[in-house]
Amino acid sequence: MASLDLSSYFIYRWRYILGYTFIGLLLAGLLVFVGVYLPGGLSAIEMTAVVRSSALSLSDPATLAITNLPYYALQSLILNTFGITIFTIKLPSLILALLSAIGFILLLRRWFKPNIAVLTSLIAITTGQFLFIAQQGAPGILYVFWPVVLLLLGTQITRGKKFRLLWKVLFAITAALSLYTPLSIYPLVAIALATVLHPHLRNAVRKLSKVRLTAVLIIFLAALSPLVYGIVINPQLGLTLLGVPAVLPPDLGANSITVLKQYFAFWEPGTGTLMTPVFGLGSVILILLGVYRIIRTRETTRSYLIIIWIVFLIPVLLFNPAFTSVTFVPSMLLLAAGLTSLIGYWYRLFPLNPYARITGLIPIVILVFALSVSGLARYVYGYHYSSAQAALFSKDLALLPTDTKEIIVSNDQRDFFEAVAKYREEISVVSQPTGDTFVVTRDARKAFEGFEVSRIITDSHTNDSDRLYIYKKTAN
Repeated sequence: MASLDLSSYFIYRWRYILGYTFIGLLLAGLLVFVGVYLPGGLSAIEMTAVVRSSALSLSDPATLAITNLPYYALQSLILNTFGITIFTIKLPSLILALLSAIGFILLLRRWFKPNIAVLTSLIAITTGQFLFIAQQGAPGILYVFWPVVLLLLGTQITRGKKFRLLWKVLFAITAALSLYTPLSIYPLVAIALATVLHPHLRNAVRKLSKVRLTAVLIIFLAALSPLVYGIVINPQLGLTLLGVPAVLPPDLGANSITVLKQYFAFWEPGTGTLMTPVFGLGSVILILLGVYRIIRTRETTRSYLIIIWIVFLIPVLLFNPAFTSVTFVPSMLLLAAGLTSLIGYWYRLFPLNPYARITGLIPIVILVFALSVSGLARYVYGYHYSSAQAALFSKDLALLPTDTKEIIVSNDQRDFFEAVAKYREEISVVSQPTGDTFVVTRDARKAFEGFEVSRIITDSHTNDSDRLYIYKKTAN
């Protein structure tokens, strides 16, 4: 039998370029889709983010003593530059999601074989959890962005041959900025412990220039100084960054049940702002297979790091079950390890038979395709057709007429619309109308003497479709 020369085929020789091109186009399309269309509204968390972004002021240092300051600063910059719409509120997260996805693909290429990197990347960007935090105009995307950037820069420091000082400086700045985000200290602690405990990393650090390390440490401390100042004037900020819950002691029993349901209750999907279980059944099986693999290969650098990271995440989740996003990056790394085991096992069965090797890849490709399609379908149907999900997102900002001068809102909505008025100078949030025409939100509707409703603006995605009322002065 003649041997099969796969390298002679065009598709085989260009398979990775074609694969990454497809992933890039899919990623760009998905980010635009979720940023504009699904869910298409703002959650309470996003409205709070806008209020915090609008309150930032360099002249008042107290406004900077908040968690996730880098995100709010970026959001404030974008809103001041492009104005406030639902899309511009979400734009910071979409940008960070794009950078996170690119960084994650590069990280996978450094840690795993190219075929594993392509398949894992495809699953990761079509996961409902990633798509949700990618479009959410709130700091949740930072739980993906910071670990990816830190791991990628750390890998460049230990393995790269060029621009090593640049990677160290960028790592120091990223590490300092990441500490503004709650729970981000734990990936850094995992990296530090892995560096101390693993012989290869210890040896790599010993070879680094002490002078350069000192300079990098000074840069790190300088970038961290505003946070230190913030903790001094607001000690509660430090506890929040460590993930200490507001209510102590936490109910560990109830939290354990909540965590298990978030990841394994496939028969009982949740209908909160973020749909649960977080990952599909197929992805969870691959993740568990990845856990088995890293235990088997625990002597490697990446296994050391992932194991330590997971050990820290378990108590963090038990104290804070709502922080499911912190598990996304380590879970996807475990999924990549699981795919490595699956493909490696098949290759060991047929080490010399190219036909059998190709045949065995077909069901794996089908599996990855099924996981990607099911992830997208679950996200689209969950946020488009679920009435429980749709009710959690408001489209009032998009429905607001462009010629609005005055708006009357409820007390719960006042902070958000006052932030909107900061970026739309023509709008004023008032308690009583002064002009001939004004807008009233549904929750603030009441009778106004001398005015009548001239138009009702509705939204078909809510149970009670009336959202805004346009009042005009009655004729004498």
